[in-house]
Amino acid sequence: MSVKSSSVERQMGFWSIVLFGVNGILGSGIFLLPGQGYNLFGPASILALLADAVLVFMIGLCFAECAGRFKETGGAYLYAKKAFGPFIGYEVGVVTWAIRIIAEGTLYVAIATAIGGVYKPWATTTAKNIIVTIIGIILICINMTGVKTSAIFNNVVTVAKLVPILLVAIVGLFFLHPANFTPFFLPGSSANGFANATITLFMVFTGIESLVITAGNMKDASKNLPRALLLVIIAVALIYVLVVVSCVGILGSGLAKSSVPLQDAAQAVAGRAGEAVIIVGTFLSMGGLALNSSFISPRLAASLADNHQMPKKLGAENSKGAPYVAIVIHTLLAMAIAWSGSYLTLVNISVVSRFAQYIPTCIAVMVFRKTMKDKKSSFTIPGGWIIPILAVIVSVWLLAHAKPFQLIAGFGALFIILPFYFITGQNKRDKARKEQGE
Repeated sequence: MSVKSSSVERQMGFWSIVLFGVNGILGSGIFLLPGQGYNLFGPASILALLADAVLVFMIGLCFAECAGRFKETGGAYLYAKKAFGPFIGYEVGVVTWAIRIIAEGTLYVAIATAIGGVYKPWATTTAKNIIVTIIGIILICINMTGVKTSAIFNNVVTVAKLVPILLVAIVGLFFLHPANFTPFFLPGSSANGFANATITLFMVFTGIESLVITAGNMKDASKNLPRALLLVIIAVALIYVLVVVSCVGILGSGLAKSSVPLQDAAQAVAGRAGEAVIIVGTFLSMGGLALNSSFISPRLAASLADNHQMPKKLGAENSKGAPYVAIVIHTLLAMAIAWSGSYLTLVNISVVSRFAQYIPTCIAVMVFRKTMKDKKSSFTIPGGWIIPILAVIVSVWLLAHAKPFQLIAGFGALFIILPFYFITGQNKRDKARKEQGE
């Protein structure tokens, strides 16, 4: 496999990587998280969130060790291909791209819906499609300019959206009512309720896999990426915990009925001005996520093309190092999903589908330690195999508590694309390349 390593392309430094990772995880979910958690498990939902943070940290350690072995773009797809062969890599890569297309289209609609909620004349299907089209065109234009411009936009948006979130998380701590935390465990709380809360709240941490996909666009990726990844997870987990504590302490049981908890908490503390700040933060958060996804996802498609598992043309780059064909095709597909309006079902599959990337990556850590002894990672998880094994066990435990529909929808795509690996002759091409030593 040829590795692209032009100086134009590798322009994302350590702190840009960190901000890029924060932007990819810290999204619109933070504005809904506290209400969801309280409704499921009361004040003790803080514990469910902490459990998710621990699991995400363990998974992040696995991604960090794998990332420390490679400089190529691809992330979970690349690790699956190297550890388990082209077929598993094909499954993980194609499904990941498909999920990202649908999720990005959903995000476009979410932005349009939020605009319609503030400006009522825009709350129509025609207006939604116009907004979606404008969003798609803007993102194409930004990403065509290459890594440097995209990184600048990402850094500005990330810092801007962090301000209102941190205001609630930190300022809110001075307006807590201790009585709102008692009883900490509501009557009827059970282990099953804790599991349901944990798997539901896990959705807000999804996105850790995004950062490693773009390793080929980073300076000294094998060194900077593992450190940045762990810093991102710690920062996001801390912000989430502070937000939940503030919202519980300010709103109490009213949090269970709140669909916009950060807005309600800000309004309770600072009136309409506080609410306006959070509304702006909501738009910045959604816009930042859209920018983040539109940068990452085409590079996953380009990585698949570079590895001969998608049409070669998808990997073509312009003079700025941007995979222009993949950018256009990916964005048009995301826009088509958004135009169709069929985004509601994603809520049910968003969590489960991510484990198609997480579990193989955790197992890949152990495989690489056996098969790549001559190529040490720049980061090694302490404790031997304990953390990768624990990450897999806890992940399986979470999936065991998922609803049947979530499992079918989340993993169904793996079975849908399976025949195409053979129908398109991809299996024969992979076998021929293996025999040629590629």
